[in-house]
Amino acid sequence: MFNIQRRTALHHFCLEKPLDARCMVPCDESMNVSNESLRLPNRTQSRGEELANGISHGIGLLGVITGTPILLLAAFHHGSIPFLIGTIIFTVTMLLVYLGSTLYHAWPQTRVKSLLQVLDHSAIFLLIAGTYTPFALGPLRGAGGLTMLGIVWALTLFGVIMKATRGALRHRRLAMTLYLGTGWVGVIFIRPLALAIPLSALLLLIAGGIAYTAGTLFFAND
Repeated sequence: MFNIQRRTALHHFCLEKPLDARCMVPCDESMNVSNESLRLPNRTQSRGEELANGISHGIGLLGVITGTPILLLAAFHHGSIPFLIGTIIFTVTMLLVYLGSTLYHAWPQTRVKSLLQVLDHSAIFLLIAGTYTPFALGPLRGAGGLTMLGIVWALTLFGVIMKATRGALRHRRLAMTLYLGTGWVGVIFIRPLALAIPLSALLLLIAGGIAYTAGTLFFAND
């Protein structure tokens, strides 16, 4: 008798209240629906959007391939082996980002595309850490630089493992927080960084950080 009354009450609740995710499942199971299952489905991008994404990232990939030898040559002439190693790490992570993103957006809707999306999202973490590495091993070389490098790479490894084990589309809010938090860790070390590099380089770093933050708006719809 109690079960019949409970079902009736829940049925009445679903009819009286505005339609929501709880009414999309049997009402006797609605109270057990977790917040995770109430998430709205991710928007599927149109063919035109995917084509535009593939082309734009492909152009970026060509730019990286063209600029990498120039950047490495400049780092070599700098005369610092640690700085050169840091620059190599940066260029590799940048290549991974644009290659992974180009392949992901250009690939048809198959299981491989899902795997490429994991690579795409993981590569973003790697690029953030890769961007910090030349500065930590170059201008900020020492205790401060190594501390910054340790923090950034620890957060990066956590993000990559999360994406690899949980998938690209789960824990999106946590991923966004990690992307932004890891990207702006350098603010903690802004004073020694400002003393170690030219003002023009510092302004370019800040501009890049702002552009990167704005780019998360596009990532949120991916």
